[in-house]
Amino acid sequence: MKRKKSVKPPLHAAYLCHFQPELEGGFTVTCPKLPPVVTYGETLEEAQANAREAIELCLEVMLESGEAIPRPDRDLTGPIEQLVPIGRFGA
Repeated sequence: MKRKKSVKPPLHAAYLCHFQPELEGGFTVTCPKLPPVVTYGETLEEAQANAREAIELCLEVMLESGEAIPRPDRDLTGPIEQLVPIGRFGA
């Protein structure tokens, strides 16, 4: 599918994604509010970028087919909580 134009969800908004670490490495990404969104990245950064692109494509298809766009999970103008992984502590 060729992208015609980038669909911009509401400014400062985000959809919650699940990043599942895979045994062979990398992350599989799913988006509960947008079930067609399933992607993968070898690194967390690549998985995030691929998820962003997959969400934009999904929203574009939904708009073109007249489907309702789910409300974003978060307004990014407020504080953001994020887990920060660290190595083994105290070993």
